Amino acid sequence: MNIQDYYLIVPFAPLLGAIIAGLFGRALGRTATHRIVIALVGLSLFSAIRIFQDVMAGHLFNGPVYTWLNSGDTSFQVGFLIDRLTATMMLVVTSVSLMVHIYTIGYMEEDEGYQRFFSYISLFTFSMLMLVMSNNFMQLFFGWEAVGLVSYLLIGFWYTRPTAIYANLKAFLVNRVGDFGFLLGIGLVLKVFGTLDYAAVFANVANHANDIAPIPGMSVNLLTAICILLFIGAMGKSAQFPLHVWLPDSMEGPTPISALIHAATMVTAGIFMVARMSPVFELSDAALSFVMVIGAITALFMGFLGIIQNDIKRVIAYSTLSQLGYMTVALGASAYPVAIFHLMTHAFFKALLFLAAGSVIMGMHHDQDIRNMGGLRKYMPITWITSLIGSLALIGTPFFSGFYSKDSIIEAVGHSHLAGSGFAYFSVVAGVFVTAFYSFRMYFLVFHGKERFGKLHDHHDDHADEEAAADHHHGLAPGQKPHESPWVVTLPLVLLAIPSVVIGYIAIEPMLFGGYFKDAIYIAQNHEVMRELQEEFHGSFAMALHAFTSLPLWLAIAGVVSSGYFYLKRPDIPAAIQKRFHGIYTLLDNKYYFDRFNDWFYAGGARMLSSFLGNVGDKFLIDGLVVNGSANLVGRFSGVVRRFQTGYIYHYAFTMIVGVFVLLSIRNWF
Repeated sequence: MNIQDYYLIVPFAPLLGAIIAGLFGRALGRTATHRIVIALVGLSLFSAIRIFQDVMAGHLFNGPVYTWLNSGDTSFQVGFLIDRLTATMMLVVTSVSLMVHIYTIGYMEEDEGYQRFFSYISLFTFSMLMLVMSNNFMQLFFGWEAVGLVSYLLIGFWYTRPTAIYANLKAFLVNRVGDFGFLLGIGLVLKVFGTLDYAAVFANVANHANDIAPIPGMSVNLLTAICILLFIGAMGKSAQFPLHVWLPDSMEGPTPISALIHAATMVTAGIFMVARMSPVFELSDAALSFVMVIGAITALFMGFLGIIQNDIKRVIAYSTLSQLGYMTVALGASAYPVAIFHLMTHAFFKALLFLAAGSVIMGMHHDQDIRNMGGLRKYMPITWITSLIGSLALIGTPFFSGFYSKDSIIEAVGHSHLAGSGFAYFSVVAGVFVTAFYSFRMYFLVFHGKERFGKLHDHHDDHADEEAAADHHHGLAPGQKPHESPWVVTLPLVLLAIPSVVIGYIAIEPMLFGGYFKDAIYIAQNHEVMRELQEEFHGSFAMALHAFTSLPLWLAIAGVVSSGYFYLKRPDIPAAIQKRFHGIYTLLDNKYYFDRFNDWFYAGGARMLSSFLGNVGDKFLIDGLVVNGSANLVGRFSGVVRRFQTGYIYHYAFTMIVGVFVLLSIRNWF
């Protein structure tokens, strides 16, 4: 088979699976549906592996597949750019997607929308693959919007829940804010460069390095404007401050969605996009500083919110926000390969944590409150050990995958000299302790300590908990015990645990220092972070040993020890701290009041504006003046004219004389 045939198989096999499951799923039945869909996603993964081997042999591809529209001198095409960045993303998306598809068999076994769910996740896989394989901005935007649309369907999959409907609308609207900036950036690219093809834009971008953006009333560097507008799109998709508010609420969707969308694919689209646009971002230090600071704020302050969460999926959701912040900081430091490296390692261990959380939820009969768990280790041994592996990778334990990517980000930011790098370095270092604390707080409360399940609980004392209690009210009955999940759930956990341990150790040297991304990512000569990292790198094993003399590892250990002491030995201390610092707790519990501000300012402002337009614009101006006013005017005028309809000839003659007088006066006047 020709290698270019595999290019088509990778995205279109999942699309075929989505069509079959969506249109013919009920006729085929559950078993046939999931077998067909999983086989097609497996075919996509096999094709991605074949393409990866071809790319590693030095064979790249950049060309059109289909011309969609010609408008003037501009051609809008569907095309593929196959290089090492694309091949890496294809492997990550298809492998994690396959694990999620297999896991779904067990998790969604009793759900009435079984076939519909398989259709959605397969369609999402197609959309994400079209995004990462694109060679032009038009196709990038298509994939960008397609993943947003399918995520809307997936987050609101249980559409009878008011909270799910609220969550998917929130995700959709917040992403539209980012997408508006993204679309403006693409429009600016088309206006300046006259093309949407990546290669043509990148070839000419240096010629416009000192141009002023054609934005009325503003004097902004062209490339800075393009980069910031494009990054605003990434802020929405990758949930960066202040457009992060949608991601925690999106946990209302089924757990497999959390793993697929919020660990490996949709939320990493923004990271991939900035890395792909590195030839543009590298020519604007202002844009890079902006990216770095936004990422630093997200990495640290979203981590704080994970400390107080009691819903197992929301803890992992805020962890995702924080880790996306780490990736964004690496992009701002011009360490694009490190950001993609962390994207890859994070995809495996975060998908593992989400799927393990789903296994716990199944074992707890859909109770998601970690305060109702405890002691699950002996009931769910496979889920326990895989959760431990995922948690160790997340906090950056030496020799685990997360250590190599996370430690590289911290080192890269430490070497950066861009504005904002000092704040970013503090944030990513402090975030190590925060990450370790909330990760093992969840781990200890779920798998260790005394058993708290099968009892009546009275601690739903905040609004979020009340919503969780309303939506996830099943739980274990008194006397019931948790149970390990079936093999279709635990097998993906084991398969994801393997790369969560070894992928970092194996891949760090070729990906970061072996010229792996040399044809896909451009780094300017004055940005020397990657060169300095290479000079300090002496092998994976030596890097892990050196970590024992560095601050981040001891901060991680301190976080684990602190959480163990607080929640296993002295559970009275967290309660005392909460009481003592009630103001800070309230601030964190209300998520820095972003949701309240958005509800008051944007939603409330929209309601006030619509009320004003309805009362003043519609009722007063349109109905009152234009429609009813014109009718009243005609009525009054006819009432006056009616008085001259007397039937007397001299009245009509007098009217004619007056009319002629008026007309002559007007003529002479003008």
